[in-house]
Amino acid sequence: YLSQIAVRLFHKFFPKSQKESSLVTLISVFRFLIMVMGTFIALEIMGFSGFLWKFIGSLGVAGVIAGVALKDLVSSIFSGMLIGIDKAYKVGDYITIGTHSGTVQEIGFLTTKILTDDGKKAYIPNQVVFNAPFYNITASPQRRIILNFEIPADEDISKAQKGILEVVQNLENVDRLDSVEVIFTDLKQGIFNLQAKFWMKIGANMVQLKSEAYLKIKQRLDTDGIQLVTPTSISITNGEAGINENHDK
Repeated sequence: YLSQIAVRLFHKFFPKSQKESSLVTLISVFRFLIMVMGTFIALEIMGFSGFLWKFIGSLGVAGVIAGVALKDLVSSIFSGMLIGIDKAYKVGDYITIGTHSGTVQEIGFLTTKILTDDGKKAYIPNQVVFNAPFYNITASPQRRIILNFEIPADEDISKAQKGILEVVQNLENVDRLDSVEVIFTDLKQGIFNLQAKFWMKIGANMVQLKSEAYLKIKQRLDTDGIQLVTPTSISITNGEAGINENHDK
């Protein structure tokens, strides 16, 4: 009876995305444990408590060793259970866990499998997912984009700010219900840091929108005769140092 209740609880709390074979395996394990517990209780009632406790005592050392050896495994399994109950993400969601970002393909009992942006399949232990912050990008459909630019202080800063604002406001996939901001965030060593902030429309491709914004802003600044900061690198040849500048064109 208790094992049947456990089966119903597992089917209720665990996401349908998990493989049925894995779910059946774990349910079988818990059903076995419940049956073992029932057997021990029956032996206790029948008066075999002395034998029972000696047997349990003999398993104590082995249990400690097994517990230490399987600590991470058990932790990942229980973390997977808690993830299934919490439903913080599901198959198809785009998430970021540590340095890994991608689309969730499967939520297993030991690992969460995601397909990264470059097509690689990453297996993240559920213990890591449960014990560290992660981001569910899909859960928040409205996304904000922030672009940073560095402009020399001797350029027409106000003109640059106005030009960037006009470009962003005219982008097709920018949500016009929210305000667009182009602000100065810092001034160091004669360089203004300029930041453009805007919200994208729900369902738009963030990577494509950022690429389009950078390209059109660069074209507008070139048209207005405003140069971005030129990256400078130092190369050493035959013991002599030279400075190379990569000019924006």
